[in-house]
Amino acid sequence: MLRKLPYLLLSLVVVLLFSIFSPKETSAISLKDIPAKYKTEIDYLVNKNLIAGYPGGYFYPDRSVTREEAATIIGRTIGLNGAQRQTSFTDVNSSSFGSGYIQSAYEKGIISGHGEGIFHPKNPITRGEMAYLIASAFNLTEKSEIYFNDVATSGTLFEAINKVATAGITVGYPDGTFGPNKSITRAEFSVFVARSLNPDFKVNVQPKPTGERIVSASTLNVRSGPGASFNQVGVLANGSKVTTYQYVGDWVYISYGTIQGYVNSNYLKGTSTPNVGANVIAIDPGHGGSDPGAMANGLKEKEINLDVSLRIKKYLEDAGIKVVMTRTNDTFISLDGRVDYAVKNGADTFVSIHTNSATASSASGTETYYSAAALNPRAESSKQLATFIQKRLLEAWGTTDRGVKEAGFRVIKANPLPATLVELGFITNSGDANKLGSNEYRESAAKAISLGIQDYYNWKNR
Repeated sequence: MLRKLPYLLLSLVVVLLFSIFSPKETSAISLKDIPAKYKTEIDYLVNKNLIAGYPGGYFYPDRSVTREEAATIIGRTIGLNGAQRQTSFTDVNSSSFGSGYIQSAYEKGIISGHGEGIFHPKNPITRGEMAYLIASAFNLTEKSEIYFNDVATSGTLFEAINKVATAGITVGYPDGTFGPNKSITRAEFSVFVARSLNPDFKVNVQPKPTGERIVSASTLNVRSGPGASFNQVGVLANGSKVTTYQYVGDWVYISYGTIQGYVNSNYLKGTSTPNVGANVIAIDPGHGGSDPGAMANGLKEKEINLDVSLRIKKYLEDAGIKVVMTRTNDTFISLDGRVDYAVKNGADTFVSIHTNSATASSASGTETYYSAAALNPRAESSKQLATFIQKRLLEAWGTTDRGVKEAGFRVIKANPLPATLVELGFITNSGDANKLGSNEYRESAAKAISLGIQDYYNWKNR
């Protein structure tokens, strides 16, 4: 648990961040762009006059904080010498507003550079770097059995992130990752501070149940961490029904009576059904009928889109999610007609499946799109949906990551629902076309997209 001193220090961090490094701020009573899932925590800080918005009533939740700003904030918070002076870093000028704090923090071992006397003061600070700063500056020491898919289970980065998570500041992302290389945003930082100040916002470090599985081995060891090298904390018999929580690689956190820990998921059978509730999703196979879409390498886009979409439908229904299909055969439907059908049939989310093409046959890869031409939080939900699907598709197909992008495609722009458009791969590229024409790859794409949708619902419903 955090001691009182770190709580007080963290409360000062947000004051410094938004009063020193923000432009002149206006009243934050009616901020327009606060994401819905962060609203309670940010409103809490606004009401305490700890943060405010920018002129025009904006908060800019996605803006990042630089390494120089972070060092200055932490330095002032813990009382370091901030007098501007020469530093140990060649890219930090003595006249820089943060030079004194950077040097003091460096001398105290709180921060480090990137080698060869380089600090990169203007670079955004990452979530992993922020974990180092918070853990080191505030002397966090408690650790627990918390792991993330994208963080090694040992090492200094693991320890810093584990300490921050154990302190109840974060539980990472719904897909079991922490995002150590992602820039930390104003919104995330605000939420971390609110959780530190108010116990009502403190996160539950225990993962949420995702389903049930059956032990298929004669006996199965339960371990304290995600790997065979961790201590054994229990043994399960064949046929034991366990509740599953978070997956970390091939390992999954489970509970069985009083036993809790990690087991190798290869020795579990049965379908793990996420707690997605009564969600209804619209799956939209792009093109159809008189509109074939792109054609190349002996393939037609409309056929690929429909085949993959029907496979997605099966995976989602097996997971307990109701699916509305905008088309189930080779039929032409207008763009607005697709959206209208989804809305009229009670869908709460919309995913359009497409196949990409380009004049240059060298163009390849997977990308997903969302539209920000709407008020948050729909735009934010759409971006999250696209991000979850993109991540799963890249893992399944190993294609070039062309990113999650904003675009004005009509089925996502003129759509009242959170919506994304998925471009599986390039039909005009021989490598991508081999995947697009393969039953095996179509099946893996469908499974990946369905898992991305389930990741989204788990995030949305938490």
